Amino acid sequence: MAEITIDIPVSTPYRVHVGTRLLEAAGSIARNAVPRAHKVAIVTDTNVGPLYAHIVRDGLEEAGFDVATHVVTAGEEHKTLATYGSILESLAAEELDRSDAVVALGGGVVGDMAGFAAATYMRGIAYIQMPTTLLAMVDSSVGGKCAVDLSCGKNLAGAFWQPAAVIADVGCLGTLTPERLADGCGEVVKHGAIADRELFELLEKTPFTFDLLVHDLSLAAAIIARNIEIKRDVVAADEREGGIRKILNFGHSIGHAIEARSGYTRGHGSCVAAGMVAMARGSRRAGWNASDLEDDLAERIDALCRAHGLDTGCPYGTDELMEAALHDKKRQGDAIDLVIPHSIGAVSIERCEFEQLRAIIELGLAAQAGDAA
Repeated sequence: MAEITIDIPVSTPYRVHVGTRLLEAAGSIARNAVPRAHKVAIVTDTNVGPLYAHIVRDGLEEAGFDVATHVVTAGEEHKTLATYGSILESLAAEELDRSDAVVALGGGVVGDMAGFAAATYMRGIAYIQMPTTLLAMVDSSVGGKCAVDLSCGKNLAGAFWQPAAVIADVGCLGTLTPERLADGCGEVVKHGAIADRELFELLEKTPFTFDLLVHDLSLAAAIIARNIEIKRDVVAADEREGGIRKILNFGHSIGHAIEARSGYTRGHGSCVAAGMVAMARGSRRAGWNASDLEDDLAERIDALCRAHGLDTGCPYGTDELMEAALHDKKRQGDAIDLVIPHSIGAVSIERCEFEQLRAIIELGLAAQAGDAA
């Protein structure tokens, strides 16, 4: 098992535990993380609950916790204020107090909603992230962002609320569908693209697939741990996304627009993959620091995404994507900060007018159409 300490200046340090058979150890890890808690509420969903909730419940009860369970309907389309409200009502009905804790058992949707509920219930109680998907392990469970979607856009209501611990049991990945595992790889590729050439090149040689989970689980765990370290370093430098943390948004402005246009039926990782490729191609064609770009940068990102089973295509036009981008929470008036790639492992943050974003999207889509032809 790997233990990674997340030490953010304005928050209490916590540990991310990465390994196997950690669900069974959840009780002892939770007791160390929230020693004053008497009650714990497991928040899970209709997909994950039947698989793992009983294991986690047994471990928590053995550690002396009084355990309640609240199950929400699985799916991004249920990441709403109504579902968030139902979690709050459940915490109140179970009479959790300020010393108690929430356990978020599931993927990114569960983690976001349970974290937001913990951040706002009684003005904030502790919570523990127990991610069961690759996407949640390497991305949403670490860093303290928690939110729900509004009708106008993704993650528009939320808070920064750091967990007391993160428990990432790599064995849970074995129950994912190939599509869900691939979806998590969008963020894995992104981390290599923005911050770690060595990780990117490792993934080019050894893609993160079910074959890797079967034949080299230790390498799979090491790749997950490296992704967490990358996010740790960025978040520790900028918890509230006032500067360097924005590099984690590479591909997200276009990706979130694709996700919104799909009605959230297309996976987040696939949307980010398409967004990264469109941004790399479009920013080069638009002349954003084109002189220092690697010649094959977009092609390498595209190829690596596809090697992980991610669709990098975009079926929507520029006008459709721009309409969705206008509701991006990163918007500042008529401008938005974009992450521009220069080489594998090196990016910059550039303030971009919306008309410039339009040009980048249009040129990126045109380049994609040319490649397809």
